Amino acid sequence: MLEIVYSTLASIASLFLFTKLMGNREMSQLSMFDYVSSIAIGSIAGEMAVMSTDSILEPLLSMGIYSGFAILVSYSTCKSIYLRRFFEGHTILLYQDGQIFEKNLLKVKLDVDELLSACRINGYFDLQEIHTVYLETNGTVSVLPKALCRPATPGDLNLSPTQPTPMANVIIDGKVLKDNLKSTGKDEKWVEKQLSSQGVPDINEVMLATFDQNNDKLNIYKKYHRKMLRDIFE
Repeated sequence: MLEIVYSTLASIASLFLFTKLMGNREMSQLSMFDYVSSIAIGSIAGEMAVMSTDSILEPLLSMGIYSGFAILVSYSTCKSIYLRRFFEGHTILLYQDGQIFEKNLLKVKLDVDELLSACRINGYFDLQEIHTVYLETNGTVSVLPKALCRPATPGDLNLSPTQPTPMANVIIDGKVLKDNLKSTGKDEKWVEKQLSSQGVPDINEVMLATFDQNNDKLNIYKKYHRKMLRDIFE
């Protein structure tokens, strides 16, 4: 039993390490090669966890080879458009201006119902509102609406809104993130004044506080110590 515990911990650690080496893309936008390599590495890690081999080094070596090859492919596809097309494929046109391309749907193993479902997920329930639909290399569907059916933008209305900036997290779980606070140009005394002005006597009661640069204030979200017993979606 101890061997299983040790091998499982080693499997988790090595799987995390190799995934970090291969990059965040393994967790988000998977190409076909990323998908295959991730499954293979996960399968090897599973066998390693239950000690299906006599040695831990053998599955570790195999995982290392898979990870190394995945890193090499990722680097190569960044440098060569031809290798990128080979390993990742290319976008495929599924629909354009009233025409459904059935042969392209057949090529990517999609039917009309799945196409319509993907459009609904993108917020479009009527094909007449859509100009173009593409299947991306990572398997997601991109929808370009017709000009008359897309939401109006400030530019359409000749407006010039202020550009918002990302809000820095200043407090999380009652702890001041000092590096983040420093990047805002504020100090802890300013934070204390903000807490006091918004009726928060104890910083430990703050779950999250973000810095609103446009209004020069903290947006404070306090902890709520009671359970929400009602589900509005029941």
